[in-house]
Amino acid sequence: MKSLDTEYETLALDEATPGVVMVTLNRPDRYNAMTNVMFDELERVAVALDHEHGCRVFCSGYDLADADELPGLGALGMLDQQERAARALLAVRGMRVPVIAAVNGAAAGGGLSLALAADIRFASTSAKFNAAFVRIGLSAGDLGASWLLTRLIGPARASEICFTGRMVAADEALAIGLVNRVSEPDRLLDDVLALAGAIVANSPGGVQLSKRALQANLEISSYAAALELENRGQALLTRSADMPEALAAFKEKRPAVFTGA
Repeated sequence: MKSLDTEYETLALDEATPGVVMVTLNRPDRYNAMTNVMFDELERVAVALDHEHGCRVFCSGYDLADADELPGLGALGMLDQQERAARALLAVRGMRVPVIAAVNGAAAGGGLSLALAADIRFASTSAKFNAAFVRIGLSAGDLGASWLLTRLIGPARASEICFTGRMVAADEALAIGLVNRVSEPDRLLDDVLALAGAIVANSPGGVQLSKRALQANLEISSYAAALELENRGQALLTRSADMPEALAAFKEKRPAVFTGA
C-alpha cells in the first residue's frame, strides 16, 4: 500500500495482514501525548488510507495531551488549535472503512475522544478511560466526546463520567458499553486482528455502506428517513459485482471472492 511509504513523526504504520493496516501512536517517551503534529498526521493518514479498500485498525494506548501551552493562547489561537484537532478526529471517524481502536493503557482527554471516534473499541485489562479536561479547568465536551459518549453509554452515565473526570477501568468500560471486548494485554492485538479479518472477508461495498448507514442514522431524526437511506444503499449494492458473486458462491458452497467492484 502506497500509504505505508510515507514517514510519520508521531505514528507508526504497518500492514498487519492483507487489507488491514495497523496505525500506532508512537510517542512512548511522552506516553503518546497528543500534539499538533500528531493531529496533522492523523488527518493525513486517515485521508490517505481512505483512498484504499480494506479494514483499518487503530492500535495504541492514549494519554492526555500536553496542555501547558493552552493558558497562553488567545481566543483565536485556542480556536485554531481546537479546529486542527477536530479535523483529525473527523477524518478518522469519517473514513469509509471500519476503524477499530485497540486501547492498551490510558485513554484520557483527547485520547478518549480518539477512541470514541473509532467504530469499535477493544481494550486490554490494563486500559482505563477518563474525560481528563474537566480536571484542568476545561470542558469534558471536547473533540466530539459529549456527542459520542452520550450515544454509547447514555446521558446519565456520560454525565457522571464527564462531571467527575474519574477513571473508568476496563471491566466497567465493558459493562457500560464503552468498549466491545476486554482482552489480556498480550492477546489484545491478536483479538483485534481476528475481528478485522472477519470484516475484511465480507464485501467491501457492503461493509462501507453499512458503516455509512449506521453513522448517518445516528443523526437522522426519523425512522422513515433511516429507511430511505438504507433503501438507497441496498439498491446501489445490487448493481455491484460482489452481490452476484456472493449468491453464486452460496449456491456452489464455496467462499465468495469479493473485489469491491
